[in-house]
Amino acid sequence: MIGVVLVAGVSRRLYPLTEHRPKCLLEVGERTIFDHQMNSLRACGIREVCLVLGYRREQILAHAHAEHPDLRFHEVVNHHFFETNTASSLFAAGKHFLDRDMVLLNGDVLFDSRVIERVVKAPNAVSMAVEAKPCGDEEVKVIVDDAGRIQEIGKEIDIGRSLGEFIGVARFSALTTTKIYDALKAVVSTSEGRSDAYYERALASLVSDVPLTSVEVTGLPCVEIDFPEDYELARRDIFPRFASS
Repeated sequence: MIGVVLVAGVSRRLYPLTEHRPKCLLEVGERTIFDHQMNSLRACGIREVCLVLGYRREQILAHAHAEHPDLRFHEVVNHHFFETNTASSLFAAGKHFLDRDMVLLNGDVLFDSRVIERVVKAPNAVSMAVEAKPCGDEEVKVIVDDAGRIQEIGKEIDIGRSLGEFIGVARFSALTTTKIYDALKAVVSTSEGRSDAYYERALASLVSDVPLTSVEVTGLPCVEIDFPEDYELARRDIFPRFASS
């Protein structure tokens, strides 16, 4: 199993915190967001990690090799990180995850290791961590059926019908990665695609063909860090509730 971590973004909404360093190297507790994620991958037995890099990539690589020498890192660069989004970044990592079990992490999510443990141990071909809660326009929302299978996913779906937020932690079986790669290619390469699309757009095109299944992590500490208030919440409330804190 390989970990794929998307850490290419510029994070302008966190300026000046991210003006001279990438978001994933912001510290929460005595470790960076990146360190917390690597420790969670390691706890699940994952020792091979593909980093999709862009903004301040030299800083991330230096930190990764210095702080996590036991992990084997693959480096993929999204050279168009200023004008593209996560669909392009994940597509760029395709050669590393095709036909392999993969754990995908958005690099700006702080989560307790129990979140990834729950996702990795789920029996489904695709397991996606979902926090059941009321959502706003910014969150990636999911609508699920009674069996927990995702019927719709995206930022634009009906807030009133959504179960909650997909938090950016997911596992994909080796049997599904080719379909995911092809869907990503369609999003980033065709005339109907958009270079600034999120990878959830590709997943949304697969809901009738691939069993995307929600794994509820409600109650476990986790937060996506987009704004300064998210970062403050992570430090003040989320991290202190970690099982190992």
